[in-house]
Amino acid sequence: QVQLVESGGGLVQAGGSLRLSCAASGRTFSNYAMAWFPQAPGKEREFLAAISWSEIDTYYAGSVKGRFTISRDKSKNTVYLQMNTLKPEDTALYYCAVGSYGSTAAEYAYWGQGTQVTVSS
Repeated sequence: QVQLVESGGGLVQAGGSLRLSCAASGRTFSNYAMAWFPQAPGKEREFLAAISWSEIDTYYAGSVKGRFTISRDKSKNTVYLQMNTLKPEDTALYYCAVGSYGSTAAEYAYWGQGTQVTVSS
């Protein structure tokens, strides 16, 4: 059974930083991309960042370029999201996902339960 467990969320003031982690288990994730999709209250889940299996390719939504960095440790089946200069509009439940390298939710087969990030002004 595939399991994705996110951690690292919390309450932070605007301008602060957080580092999210997502550990995958239950199978070998060779050649799979990993990604982050936040879902703000009352809104749909949206693409934020993805990283390919090779770690060579990364892709970000325009709103977070230069502020957020996605990385992964293949030996640990873990993906990270370093979030800097946080803004109140970054407040959301952040889901990690495993699947094909892309920017749509349909391309990802496995999902975690989410970790809450709240940014106060």
